[in-house]
Amino acid sequence: MKKITLLITLVMAFSLSLNAWKIDGLGTYKFEKVNQNVWVMHGPVMMPNKLNGGFMNNPAVVESENGLIVIDPGGNYNVGKDILKEVQKISPKPVIAIFNTHKHGDHWFANKNFVEAYPDVKIYALTYMIEQVKESAADLWYDILNRLTGGNLVGSNNPFAFPNTGVDHKEIVEVDGQTFIMRHPARGHTDTDLLIEHVNSKTLFLGDNLMKGRFGAFDFSSSLYGNIEILENVINKKDGYGEYNLYVPGHGPSGALHETLDPFLNYMKIVVAGAEKAYANDMESYEIKPEVMDNLKDYHSWDDIEGQMGKHLMKAWSEVEARDE
Repeated sequence: MKKITLLITLVMAFSLSLNAWKIDGLGTYKFEKVNQNVWVMHGPVMMPNKLNGGFMNNPAVVESENGLIVIDPGGNYNVGKDILKEVQKISPKPVIAIFNTHKHGDHWFANKNFVEAYPDVKIYALTYMIEQVKESAADLWYDILNRLTGGNLVGSNNPFAFPNTGVDHKEIVEVDGQTFIMRHPARGHTDTDLLIEHVNSKTLFLGDNLMKGRFGAFDFSSSLYGNIEILENVINKKDGYGEYNLYVPGHGPSGALHETLDPFLNYMKIVVAGAEKAYANDMESYEIKPEVMDNLKDYHSWDDIEGQMGKHLMKAWSEVEARDE
């Protein structure tokens, strides 16, 4: 009997693998059980482009007794069709809640697919994030992502599926026996970030305050100093953070504490140190860029380092200057 059960399990797993979402040139993508009742689909570690169609984040699912809870469902309506199909392979249970970690559309534009399938679903996000995306951020990110993907954002707007339930710092959200704690740092990757603690499984979802294997933009609302402080607080268990079994970045592989957080934290520290040195010696950021790039040899294989590091260095330099005023 045990052999028959094992055979059936292997056949089912093989069948699901065959039916996994395939992106030509990149591979197959499906949700993997990573921690108790937590599932994550790790997207391609790269910038949004025509090849990935704008899918490069880490959609996650928490399975509860009566439903599924989704965190950051994906970057647009077209990739959302396949992400939704993969979610529904986890269980026939309905999606009963969604969390969006911040205002950048590559994480939440696929809300629309889930609202169409589950019209009454609650979508949680920082209250200020909801204000921002309704005011201008949604349109801004639609234009950026649509350009980068060669028009693959069509269908994601008119209307956008905005989050419909605002939350604030340290708010506790209970969904079908699952407990989530919201943590909003003043300024990190953006000024609208939520780090979401799933208490039941001891999983921490960090959004884009943590990346591994690729770089993202630091926009006008972000802070490298703030992002460094966030990760240091998590590592040192300060500001309410505890010990977790799993750390899930916005982009890149999930894992244990130091193997997952240290690389991006050390990258930012090297960039900020370069900016501080340049400012102290009356240099512009571009003048110290070759030295900083040389100090970042361990990161030369990360996606888009050539396109992003100089911008990060310039941003860090401006933060150093602001601190000196």
